[in-house]
Amino acid sequence: MSTESRKIRLVMDLRNAGVTDTRVLAAMERIPREKFVEEAFHDQAYANQALPISCGQTISQPLVVGLMTQALEITDRHKILEVGTGSGYQAAILSKLARRVYTIERHRDLMQVAERRFKECNLHNITTLVGDGYKGWPAQAPFDRILVTAAARLVPPELVAQLSDEGGIMVLPVGDVGGLHQEVIRVRKEGTQFQSERLFPVRFVPLVQGLPQDHSAARRAAREREES
Repeated sequence: MSTESRKIRLVMDLRNAGVTDTRVLAAMERIPREKFVEEAFHDQAYANQALPISCGQTISQPLVVGLMTQALEITDRHKILEVGTGSGYQAAILSKLARRVYTIERHRDLMQVAERRFKECNLHNITTLVGDGYKGWPAQAPFDRILVTAAARLVPPELVAQLSDEGGIMVLPVGDVGGLHQEVIRVRKEGTQFQSERLFPVRFVPLVQGLPQDHSAARRAAREREES
């Protein structure tokens, strides 16, 4: 079966599974998922399953991407914050739906690969940052929509604070680190009040605070101390 046939079959499967927003489906059809998976998994790019990427992360199952994106209720006027760039696939989907996408990733290596993929796909409305996703991106707040692609134990108040007071929506997985009890939550904000609703069960890698240790920098510093 050709790549195009696999893609069409996947889109049909997503529609049958509950992704009914035609704009979301069209965006997923336009973004070549094979460009966002590791080369060893190219033959599984249009299978409805999560796949491993580097730094112990994953590219999410297409159905989860579709349902979470749909839950954001995006328009082409919206400014979106994504926490957890990963492979870049989710940000690429968002870029086809929103005015501007800001995406944060704590692993520099992942971000560099994602940035290359954005260029290859001619996606020019994505702005990237290597940083701590828990802190969000205060300098660019408020955001009309926020999407978190890793599981937090609780809804991070720092992110709620960066959500627009005028009907802002945040979608994120919440639950235990082991992934046995996680649910996607949709938060709606009006003024200083917000309410949340449970959508569906998932299993995501945990949302980790802080940045990973730069082992290469540590090794360089150690060598410099030894030489001195």
